[in-house]
Amino acid sequence: MKIAITGKGGVGKTTLAGTLARIFAEDGFPVLAIDADPDMNLASAIGIRNPPAPLTEHKQMIEERAGTGMGGVFKLNPKVDDIARRFGTTEHGVSMLTMGTIDTGGSGCACPASSLLRALLRHLLLRESSIVILDMEAGIEHLGRGTARGVDLMIVVVEPGARSIETAARIQKLSREIGVPRLSAVVNKTGGRDDLSTISARLNELGIPVIGAIPYDEALIRADMSGRAPFDLGGDAVLAIRRIGDAIMASADSD
Repeated sequence: MKIAITGKGGVGKTTLAGTLARIFAEDGFPVLAIDADPDMNLASAIGIRNPPAPLTEHKQMIEERAGTGMGGVFKLNPKVDDIARRFGTTEHGVSMLTMGTIDTGGSGCACPASSLLRALLRHLLLRESSIVILDMEAGIEHLGRGTARGVDLMIVVVEPGARSIETAARIQKLSREIGVPRLSAVVNKTGGRDDLSTISARLNELGIPVIGAIPYDEALIRADMSGRAPFDLGGDAVLAIRRIGDAIMASADSD
């Protein structure tokens, strides 16, 4: 199962990604979590105390694998099959990689680092046997058509508010264009049944099914303030995410 989690900044996608990783690991599944968000907060959401250095900081490895890029010459398909083992870390039963940011030309730049990260994503999403959870940046443009074929489920995290719905609509359009097979929504920070009904109706109009909801929970604030993973503090939000995880696995079994 390969799960990509996206949404507008600040909606709680990293909390969902990190908590799902811990839940699946506790249930005995091999889990690989990939932090592809430039904010790089997934390690703390999982509870990893010694996170791996971003791959983009391994300059020598990038040059060896992808070339120097001098004169625009570099490898479009560098060797990446050993990167997770060599440059990742494992805590709480969750293996983790941090992609890092690309300073030159943005996420779509034609450079060795971009070539390596794209090749790595393709490899992990198409060939990795673990459950892979990808915490994405706000857009999904860095998922190319080839990479998207490896995603079983994309979850867009939505909170009450027009801008969050607008982001979901853009993600739905892009996901169709690149061939993501399934797009679902998780509604976060819900304040009650009426609140959830309203936003679920809007998402259904867009053709985005809602697979779960996470209530507003002060335990998440306490976890953030104490530097602990939400999974370790528990609370209503974590229980809701566990139900979402159960729904994901049930849908995978029925496919």
